Amino acid sequence: MSNAIVVLNAGSSSIKFSLFLERDGTLDADIRGQVEGLCTNPRFVSKAPDGSPKAEKSWPAGVVLGHDGALDYLVDHLRVELAGNRLIGIGHRVVHGGMAYTRPVRVDEAVLKVLETFVSMAPLHQPHNLMPIRRAMARTPELPQVACFDTSFHRTQPDVAQMVALPEDLRAEGVLRYGFHGLSYEYIASVLPEIDPQAATGRSVVLHLGNGASMCALEAGRSIASTMGFTAVEGLPMGTRCGSLDPGVILYLMDQRGMDARAIEKLLYTQSGLLGVSGISSDMRVLLASEAPQAKLAVDFFLYRIRRELGSLAAALGGLDAIIFTGGIGENAPVIRNRVCRDAAWLGVDIDEAANRVGRGRISSDASRVGVWVVPTNEELMIARHTRRVLETTQENST
Repeated sequence: MSNAIVVLNAGSSSIKFSLFLERDGTLDADIRGQVEGLCTNPRFVSKAPDGSPKAEKSWPAGVVLGHDGALDYLVDHLRVELAGNRLIGIGHRVVHGGMAYTRPVRVDEAVLKVLETFVSMAPLHQPHNLMPIRRAMARTPELPQVACFDTSFHRTQPDVAQMVALPEDLRAEGVLRYGFHGLSYEYIASVLPEIDPQAATGRSVVLHLGNGASMCALEAGRSIASTMGFTAVEGLPMGTRCGSLDPGVILYLMDQRGMDARAIEKLLYTQSGLLGVSGISSDMRVLLASEAPQAKLAVDFFLYRIRRELGSLAAALGGLDAIIFTGGIGENAPVIRNRVCRDAAWLGVDIDEAANRVGRGRISSDASRVGVWVVPTNEELMIARHTRRVLETTQENST
C-alpha cells in the first residue's frame, strides 16, 4: 500500500486532476486527466503517465455537470483507481494567496474565508479554484485539503519590486505587484541545479509561455522580478488577455464608450491579447500557420513584448546567465524560441538550430555566453510535493 495525493486544478469550464503515489520517498504520477465542458458537453478522460488513455466518459448533450457534479464524479472514479492505496490529502492550485499566505497552507473554514476575499484580485480564476475545496470539505471532511498558491513564490522579491506608485492606504489594502505562475517557476528553480548548476546559482530568466504568459527573473533560484503584477492580466499579451495597458485606456473606455467594470473586465480578459490583435485566434499554433497579415502582427507584437521584458528583467538581475523556455508555447514552438533568441543576441545569446528543433534540454550553441534551455514544467508535481510537506509538518506539530 502506498500513500496517494490527488492534485486538482479547477478552471471556469474544466477540472484537471493528477494522482500521485509515494514510492520509495518519491512521488510518481499514476494517472492524470480532466473533466471538461462542465456547463456545455461534459467529457471525462484519464491517461497513464505515458499519455495512453485509461478511461473516458461523455455525458448526453444538454447535461450541465457543473463543478460539483464533476468533482463528485472524480472522487468516485479516483476511489476505484486508488486500488488499495491510501489517499492522504488533496492539493489544490489556487491563483491568489495575497500577502496572507506566502506558502502552501492546509485549508479550514477560516482559511477559506480569507481566500474568498481575494476573488476581486483574480475574478476569473479564484472562484473556480475554491469551488472544489469547499465541495471536498463538505463531502469528505476528514480528508486534508492543501492550497498551493501561484503568488507565493514571488514573495522573495525586494519590496521595491512589489510596490505600485499609489498612496500608502491603497498599498496597505493589498494593492501590490504579486506575480503569478509561481508554481511553474518554483518547479523550474527546483530542477535547475540538475541541468545547469551555473544558472541555479546565478541569474536566469524563465519564460512561461502559453495561453497565459509571463516571465520571471531568478537569482540563485529566487524570484527577483516578474512581468505580472497585481493581477494575472499584466505583462505580456496572452491568448485572450491584453497584458500591460496604460490605465488611461480604462478611463477612456468608461468615459467615451460608457463601459462598466464588468464589460471592461470581459474585454481585457477574454477579448484581447492574441485573439484581439489578430481577430483570428488565441492559439499560437493557428496564428503561426496563418498567412493573414493580422496573424503575423499578433505574433510580432507578442515577440516584441518578450524582447522588451527580457531586457528589463536582465537589467533587474544585473546580467544574465541563462534563459529557460517552458509552458505550452515555450516547450512546443521552435519558431518562437528562435526569434526570441535572435532578438536576444545583444545579450550574448546564440542558438543551436538543430537542438532548437528537437526542443528539449540545452538549445544554445557552444559559442553562446548565455545558456538557453527548454524545460517542461510540472506544476502538478510541485503541488503534490507541497501537499505532502504540509501534511507531514501538521502531523509533526500534532505529536
